[in-house]
Amino acid sequence: MNEKILPRIRGPHEVKRLSRQELQQLAEELRQEIIYRVSRNGGHLASNLGIVELTLALHRVFDSPQDKIIWDVGHQCYPHKLLTGRYRNFSGLRKKEGISGFPKRSESPHDVFETGHASTSISAALGMLVAERSRGSSHRVIAVIGDGALTGGLAYEALSHAGQLQIPLIVVLNDNSMSIGPNVGGISKHLSMLTMKASYQRMRNLIDRCVKRIPLIGQWLYFWLVRFKNAIKILFYPRNFFVDLGFEYVGPIDGHHMLTLEEVFRDIKQLNRPVVVHVVTQKGRGYKPAEKNPAQFHGIGSFSIEDGMVEKTAGFTFTDGFGKAMVTLGEACPSLVAITAAMEKGTGLTPFRERFPERFFDVGIAESHGVTFAAGLAANGLLPVVAIYSSFMQRAVDQVIHDVALQNLPVIFALDRSGVVPEDGETHQGIYDISLFRSVPHMALLAPATAGELEQMLRWALEQRRPVMIRYPKAPCPKEEETCMQPLETGRGAFVRRNGGEVCLAFTGSLLPEALKAAEILDKEGIPLDLYNFRFIKPLDEVHLFSIIKSYRLFIIAEEGVREGGLGEHLVTRLSEIGIETSCKVLGIPEGPLPQGTRQELLSLCGLDGTTLAQHIHDWYGTARELHRKVSGT
Repeated sequence: MNEKILPRIRGPHEVKRLSRQELQQLAEELRQEIIYRVSRNGGHLASNLGIVELTLALHRVFDSPQDKIIWDVGHQCYPHKLLTGRYRNFSGLRKKEGISGFPKRSESPHDVFETGHASTSISAALGMLVAERSRGSSHRVIAVIGDGALTGGLAYEALSHAGQLQIPLIVVLNDNSMSIGPNVGGISKHLSMLTMKASYQRMRNLIDRCVKRIPLIGQWLYFWLVRFKNAIKILFYPRNFFVDLGFEYVGPIDGHHMLTLEEVFRDIKQLNRPVVVHVVTQKGRGYKPAEKNPAQFHGIGSFSIEDGMVEKTAGFTFTDGFGKAMVTLGEACPSLVAITAAMEKGTGLTPFRERFPERFFDVGIAESHGVTFAAGLAANGLLPVVAIYSSFMQRAVDQVIHDVALQNLPVIFALDRSGVVPEDGETHQGIYDISLFRSVPHMALLAPATAGELEQMLRWALEQRRPVMIRYPKAPCPKEEETCMQPLETGRGAFVRRNGGEVCLAFTGSLLPEALKAAEILDKEGIPLDLYNFRFIKPLDEVHLFSIIKSYRLFIIAEEGVREGGLGEHLVTRLSEIGIETSCKVLGIPEGPLPQGTRQELLSLCGLDGTTLAQHIHDWYGTARELHRKVSGT
């Protein structure tokens, strides 16, 4: 049996020394390692299995990190990480204090740009290339973008700019869809690859210069020569969009044939203009379950390697609750439509799509378009529900404000993955939505504590003629509380427990399990704790809420979002303005990015787990009682 190669790869320079036979062995070892580790830790499997040969070819031809490779979306970077000195740390993939599942600049000089969200690579690569050229450097910059990420509008803005600048940006289009058929013929491949040869480019540049210098008719003749060349390309190229933007186009080529990939990359290194290399790869390659069902193995939890069976998750989640409620509401409301941005399964909308296919819209990785599309639907009488992860909604803030809120249109936003998000790290934390959207005009912002309350909030939202945003976590639903099933009263919360004590913990819905745990701990210490579920983050019935706050000696506000600009900060300011003297404390997520970890690890890090909440309340309660004794003289 051959000695394993992967454990001794300390960097890309060692990949360049391998023979063809060793490269094939290394490709197989990369796939085995990725399958094994994702089966334990969860992560993105199918896309990484499909990009192994492409990653090897890039590192064989280019000199990372001097030549910069940007991965888009960054979840396809596992082979890159294994080839750039991180094999020994790969067991910590997506774990607390382990390596990230996305490129991370602080982790390695080979991770030159962080790409947790899609469609950013071409813009970033173009900026980096301009910076390289400004320093007189000849190093190359390569953007590796998936066909899914190419649905985002930012990618097309960058392509247009790159075509204008005409500097040698390399865009590798990793096309892993199933739509490329046998109609892509040998003539197209031959012609497109031929145009990349250095001899062809020298001849082309010479002819172009000579034609332009012909007196009187040079520019006119050059114009018609370009038109003629483009017309010829239209006959043979499967798509001509990139050529029209000013790019050379190579492909499509087999993304699993390393020799061909290396030849193409060596040729395009000689170009002095932007180029798109269209590479066709197979998602899930090398693992039969992922080949048969690449969507299931895109982002996946731990699973059995033998049969591909996914380990059962912990119960019924908020995502499940949203999906179930949408089907129920869809039955009762024919004008209800659902929109998602390439996250049908992730947002729980598959049952809705199966039941109402004509009322379901997947706009691709185009959150901004999805929001304005929803605004158009709402403006013409439909009731759209836009289901997008909280961190991805950041990409559409302008559209939420300008196209929905300012026109006061009845669009419902379902923000999945709000609050702390396990495993995926800084780029996926849904901790900013309260601060981002609480001050948006006309917007209502709600936070359910249970699946039943989530359905109630959706029903309430459908009755409003205004934009409504409902935020909920990536977490199992707690058991239903009787108070969570009470009818909603606009701007008012509900007590989960109330026993007439001196201390109240008010929380945004997702923190219900932690609040109950804190109350249980404090009961044993003789500190009865009332629990108040805000339900509404906005609007607030301040008269009602402030009357509650005044009845306590100590009132704690806990929210699963950043403190700055959050609900607690707003309430403390208002209490100070009107002179309420109750001691009021705020707990939330501190400033600074949150790392990867489990939900419990992240809540604990932020002081929002039940045990830490109880400790804070214990300490503050003692201080509040001592202060009261001093003031009252008792």
